[in-house]
Amino acid sequence: MKQIDQFSGKKVLVLGLAKSGLAAALLLKKLGADVTVNDGKPLEENEAARSLLSEGMKVICGSHPLTLLDEGFDLVVKNPGIPYSNPIISKAVLDGLPVITEVELAGFISEAPFIGITGTNGKTTTTTLINEMMKKDGKGTILAGNIGEVASEVVQHATPQDHVVIELSSFQLMGIQEFRPHIAIITNIYDAHLDYHGSREEYAGAKMNITKNQTEEDFLIINADQEALLSMAGASKANVIPFSVYQKIENGAYIEDGTIYFQEEAVLPVADIVLPGSHNLENILSAIAAVKLSGVSNEAITHVLKTFSGVKHRTQFVREWNGRKFYNDSKATNTLATKSALTAFDSPVILLAGGLDRGNGFDDLLPYLHSVKAVVAFGETAEKWRETAEEAGIQLIEKAKYMNDAVERAVALSERGDVILLSPACASWDQYKTFEERGDIFIDCVNTL
Repeated sequence: MKQIDQFSGKKVLVLGLAKSGLAAALLLKKLGADVTVNDGKPLEENEAARSLLSEGMKVICGSHPLTLLDEGFDLVVKNPGIPYSNPIISKAVLDGLPVITEVELAGFISEAPFIGITGTNGKTTTTTLINEMMKKDGKGTILAGNIGEVASEVVQHATPQDHVVIELSSFQLMGIQEFRPHIAIITNIYDAHLDYHGSREEYAGAKMNITKNQTEEDFLIINADQEALLSMAGASKANVIPFSVYQKIENGAYIEDGTIYFQEEAVLPVADIVLPGSHNLENILSAIAAVKLSGVSNEAITHVLKTFSGVKHRTQFVREWNGRKFYNDSKATNTLATKSALTAFDSPVILLAGGLDRGNGFDDLLPYLHSVKAVVAFGETAEKWRETAEEAGIQLIEKAKYMNDAVERAVALSERGDVILLSPACASWDQYKTFEERGDIFIDCVNTL
């Protein structure tokens, strides 16, 4: 950990706890800051806040009083989930007070370079692939961010020989001031989180923050199949390394004649890859570009791609049973994610779908349902799914109340050679606390067949 003094004696407000806020508060205290913590959860229900209180920090819980800012803070470190429309954040910005996220702190103290991954879809798969490839090649890696541990906590133990592989959300990247990854990846950009950002322009701008402090010594890996994204990358000072599923790119990663290349060097045949889906080819190409730039061998890359069957809840292969293959894509909480899952399979699909009703329909999935032979619908959107399936000309449509019933009905509707796919296109909160819980129950049902 780098020894820095820029926070010594500074008054810092940590707004919002959870894991990142707790880690930020403890680190700032270690760096000599005068820390005040403010969290919305009442103190009696807030174990993290009580632990900081015992550390001698000032802790204010239960509300976010605007009068807090009268104490003359030098800096605000906010939880990424707190929007900039929050009254305290709005006033801090108006007053010219720096507002950062915990990732920025990690950048200040880390002795290891960062490989940062962002994008609308594919972040977690890409991050996992990079980490696995680096490990297989014997390189020191530290997994951080949304998929790993809190960055400002784990980088305290990083050495210059390590690589911090970090998944970054647009929420985190909005708080970037000096954070600089040596290698940055933007997998793709689609409309998402507009309720938080307010516009696609702000959302895309937040994603592009990943490269704003990069120099000509750094690398920006970008999806060349998205012209708008490629155009935006032109503003970066980093070396731009494109990847493409559809076209040959001599200075980047691409596919030609069934083989993946990086900068005209053959890496491995596409046929050797276990992970299904054309959308995953984007993730694979970006991961290969990152690790090749880091000196990882083709042997390590090939080993991982021959064995890696997916991140849990993201088109995850669960089991083959009686000639049926089961996939868990519970992370598909919107139609865009389900569209990607459906395009991954050539075999007939039994689709399990449904969940929280957010008011939208599923008409945009109609062109992608041609391989679906049956739909088992559940949750608040079950009736909407029935109507969509009928419009698509699907003859086999059933409703289920619980996941075990849905799996049993899917099996009854299937034949040998079919894929049974959970890809709900909806959030889980009508029946489950999280998409992880929904996926875990699906896995349990499949494994008890």
